[in-house]
Amino acid sequence: MSDAEALRALMEADRWIDRVLAQRDHLPEAEELTTLEADLRDEVVQIREAEAAAVPIRAAYEAAGDRADRIERRRRELESALTASTGGARDLSAMQHELESISSQGDVADEEALALLEDIEGRDAVIATLRADAKPKLARRDELRAAIEQLRATLDEEIASLRVARDERSSEVPESLRRRYQHALDRVGGSGAAQIVDGRCDGCRIGLAPLDLDRAKQLAEGTFMDCPSCGRVLLS
Repeated sequence: MSDAEALRALMEADRWIDRVLAQRDHLPEAEELTTLEADLRDEVVQIREAEAAAVPIRAAYEAAGDRADRIERRRRELESALTASTGGARDLSAMQHELESISSQGDVADEEALALLEDIEGRDAVIATLRADAKPKLARRDELRAAIEQLRATLDEEIASLRVARDERSSEVPESLRRRYQHALDRVGGSGAAQIVDGRCDGCRIGLAPLDLDRAKQLAEGTFMDCPSCGRVLLS
């Protein structure tokens, strides 16, 4: 195998590893999960805000209920007192007047409690809808997490196998050339070599000057120039 063939094989090995790594890091499932989790966080915030807003309404409803109970107890006391009373007309009139006032207050308290109850029921319906909307999303989140874990495990196995093969390709490249290649790889990533395609380095996609193209064509077999733009070792 010539130095150029060995270098090309190493370049292709690294490019393949880079593609699989990119696939692992940009899974469609992971992108969907990111969007889904953002939606779920928004819904959790909405649910918490709705629950928090309902707290004072529930407290007001309980207070209204307590007030209505006190009024009802007083009304019954007055009715019982009027039924059993043997007092004078003035006392009976006073109790009757209080009974009418208490009854009116009871009607107001009942209406207030009813309005608060309707408000609470409306808020509970909103919260229930938000929770119902979140359930299938939670199930989908679990599915995506499991799928991502499995896919990444599979890709990690593939990457490990590719790296073993890559090391074999690397050992076939002469040491001095391998050092040049590795230096470029460490600096620009992807691969430390590139091909000249249509007058361009296919690593950085930048066109070579005419003088550089002529120089590349005139190089002796087994010698290589670096891309003036990205520093990768060029293969013609």
